[in-house]
Parts: sequence; structure tokens; C-alpha cells
Amino acid sequence: MKSAVKITSLSFLAFSGLAACAGPLENSPRPMPRGVQMIDEIPAVAPDVQRGFEAWLADFKPRALANGISETTWNRATRNIRYNPKVIERDRHQAEFTKTIWEYLDSAVSDTRIANGQAALREHAAVLRAIEAKYGVEKEVVVAVWGMESNFGKNRGTTLIVPALATLAYDGRRGSFFQQQLIAALKIIQAGDTDAGHMTGSWAGAMGHTQFIPTSYLAYAVDFTGDGKRDIWSDNPADALASTAAYLARSGWSKGQPWGVEVTLPPGFNYGLAGKKVKKSPDDWAALGVRAASGGKVPNYGAASILLPAGAQGPALMIFGNFTAISRYNNADAYVIGVGHLSDRLRGRPAFQAPWPRTGRALTSAERQELQERLTAKGYDTQGTDGKIGPNTIAAIEAWQRANGHAPDGYATLDLLKALR
Repeated sequence: MKSAVKITSLSFLAFSGLAACAGPLENSPRPMPRGVQMIDEIPAVAPDVQRGFEAWLADFKPRALANGISETTWNRATRNIRYNPKVIERDRHQAEFTKTIWEYLDSAVSDTRIANGQAALREHAAVLRAIEAKYGVEKEVVVAVWGMESNFGKNRGTTLIVPALATLAYDGRRGSFFQQQLIAALKIIQAGDTDAGHMTGSWAGAMGHTQFIPTSYLAYAVDFTGDGKRDIWSDNPADALASTAAYLARSGWSKGQPWGVEVTLPPGFNYGLAGKKVKKSPDDWAALGVRAASGGKVPNYGAASILLPAGAQGPALMIFGNFTAISRYNNADAYVIGVGHLSDRLRGRPAFQAPWPRTGRALTSAERQELQERLTAKGYDTQGTDGKIGPNTIAAIEAWQRANGHAPDGYATLDLLKALR
């Protein structure tokens, strides 16, 4: 659900992960088949900790019942429930691994993942054709999400969801969010889609082949197999893949429109036009000298923006409405580019033609905060110093770059920080 890997060198930095995804490593262990699935053991805690947890559950029960949870469902789901200190440890100590966009894509769209995705397309060809026909989302896109989320089902998660969500809700750091997810998980159980013993996933509540959080499951999951259950946990991925297609369709997916197209920018390009806020037709971009990297004008797929995920020195992308549709699943630009590019590679399309600027490294959180502080001190207000490179910081970087003779691409680099020092 929430990735432990932060991608910190994107022009539009966000890795909320609260839509659906986790983006696991390719060598993650495969869970055992349903019925004998490996489940993470919950360590014992001090008696007073367990008593406090049980007292909170007793206080929370009326809210659950008021939200439509039956006494029977509550009792079955919370019988012998235990506080899980593992999820608190992971929530408190998420590693700040910083990756550049190219390092992230090296893993997300590796040769191994492409080969595994193409094998998945062959193995599940019939069901994927049927899903595409019903929801209008190309099968390669659905499989790309599957690959990003659970490495094609090999890492669906082995944490019991109800104890994990109850523990996180009791903990209180993001209590309101996890209380909402706990009630949604109980509604899933009450509907008969699964039971508490088989509702497994990540430590933060993402579940199944394509890592739905409970509220997203309630909103978008479908019973594609027709067995009366929306089963995103079983070895058969049909319901999970169809649910992902339904999610994207409801998020505005337009079949036949690319998520993005690599382009080349003309000499003297006005970098102030880059970014998601500026939208033009491909014809209008062509009039400004923007061309497809493969040659010629980009076809008229609709309103588009120019995105520079590694600044002026890396690939330039013309992004369309389907970029936004993928971002509803996970709002990080790196994730969207990963899904989109993986789907392209699964269709046999080439890798990005322009090289990534593989010199330098991503800024640490402390360095991003320092960057904001120094920009603000020099009169380029970032509207806060939280270490997150969002639109306000990008605008401040662009203004400083413009005033100091640099290409105003809004890209935060170590060289930029050194120049500000």
C-alpha cells in the first residue's frame, strides 16, 4: 500500500501510495496456495498493551455497528484478535531509500519483469481479452499494474489484515484513515467475499494481486468469475485483474489513447510550458517544434502536457488523460511512468530513446528541506519546508533558474542545492 521506497528526483514528486499500490521487489517470496497460505506470526506483547488494545476495540465496536457491521461479523472477525507490534514497527521505521527515476525504472521495467509480464499475457490470454472487451482497458496496462503491485501475484502479502488495521487504528498516528479501512474490511467480510482468516495482504492494508485497500475494494472490486465472490486473494487472478480494469475505467481510462509519448523538444524550448498545468493539443505542441521521438508529429490523442521527469537533461514525455487515470491508482509520477512504460514494453515497443542523466543522486529529505529553506531565504518562497518537492517548490526553482541563467525546468538536483549554498 505505502511504498518504503521514495522516488525523490521527479519534477512532480509524490509517492502517496494510498490509492492501491506497493511496488514490491521482483524476488519477493510467493505465498502458499489458498488453504495452506503462509501467514505472518503476530508476536506476543506485554499484557497491559493487549488490554489497552482490547479496551479500544470495545470502545470502537459501537461505531462499527453504527456503520452496518453486524454483531455476528464483529464477533467472528475480532475473536482472539491480537495487537500486532510488527505493523507499528514498520509504520514508524519505513526506510528512506532514495531512488532516482531511472533507478526506479531499472527495477520496475527490468528485462525480467518484461519477460514475466509477457508470460502472464500468454497464460491468461482468454480472461484478459474478456476483461479488455468489458472494461475497455488494454490488457497490457492491466498486466503492468499487476506486475508493479505484486510481481504478477508472487507477493500478495501474508499479514492478517483485520489485526493489522485494528492495530494501526488504535495506534492513532493515522487513526482516522485506518479506522475507515477497518470498517471497510469488516464490510468485505460481512458480504462473504472472504473471511478474516483469509484476508491477508501488506502490513498497511493493501490486499490481493493488485493491492487494493479496503475502501478501494468496496468501490471498484468486481466478481468477474461469477462465483458470487469478489476474490482478489486466490491463485486465480481473474477477479483482481478485472477489478483493476474496472478501477481504471471508472477513473477515466480512454481506450486507444496512450498514457504518454516520448518526444523531442526544440532548441530554445520554453520550459515554463512544461508541467501538468499547461495543456495543448498535439498539433499546437507540434507548432512549437515538439516532435515524437520516433519522428513526425504526435497524433491528436487529445489535450496533452509536457512532463520532464528528470529535468531538461532527460527524456521528455507528452502525457495524456490516461496518465491521470493511472495516477488515481497511485499518485506518484514514477509509478505512473512505470506502469505506462511497462505496458508499452509488453506490447513490444522500445525503451526510452533519450538517455537518463545517470550522474548525481537523489536528494535526501534533509537536503530537500535545506533546498526549500535556501530558496525561500533568497526570495523564492516555497510555501513551506516539508522536504516534499511539490508545485510550489518547483515554481520557486524555476524562478531562481530563470533569474540565474539556467534552463527553468524546475528540477531539484544536488548541483542546484550547491549553487544555493
